[in-house]
Amino acid sequence: MNLIFIGPQGSGKGTQAKIISEKLNLCHISTGDLLRNVKGNLKEEVDSYINVGKLVPDELILKILIKELKKCKKGFILDGFPRNVTQAQKLKDLIDINKVIEINITDKQAIKRITSRISCKNCGAVFNKITNPPKIEGVCDSCKGKLYVRDDDKEEFVKKRLKIYHNETEPILGIYDSVRIDGFQEIDKVAQEILEKL
Repeated sequence: MNLIFIGPQGSGKGTQAKIISEKLNLCHISTGDLLRNVKGNLKEEVDSYINVGKLVPDELILKILIKELKKCKKGFILDGFPRNVTQAQKLKDLIDINKVIEINITDKQAIKRITSRISCKNCGAVFNKITNPPKIEGVCDSCKGKLYVRDDDKEEFVKKRLKIYHNETEPILGIYDSVRIDGFQEIDKVAQEILEKL
């Protein structure tokens, strides 16, 4: 089974992709993680774009992605790709996708969730001031590092990314068989609804 999880920032798509991939024994592929962890000659090529603040070209992302997808014999969940119609069309030409799961929350909910996020400067652990606060305010539970709000988790940046999501990513729902899930529920209820609709 080959799935794509999309949703606005803060919708919980990464969390759900992890849960569902474990339940169904599928690969969970986050393109952000994939690009950060690429090795060999491709790493130099990826870094040549990232290090100067440019987007990695679709062709290069697809090259890396397809190589990774070939390792997934039982199927996969893609998280963070495709981000636009062009990428969706290119992916569709290369591999079959069974379903797109859209985890839907309102912009207001997304802003509240994301602006409540705090990250550890040391180990990268992520907490939420509302739903998953650290045991000691400002201190990471895992490594005791200092917690901070990333610049891209500030409201002005979140609003910009939501606009991009609505304009560029949402239209891919018309390309694939897709189902909408209410992402403003308890984590286990969202997972249960996804499993019921597969």
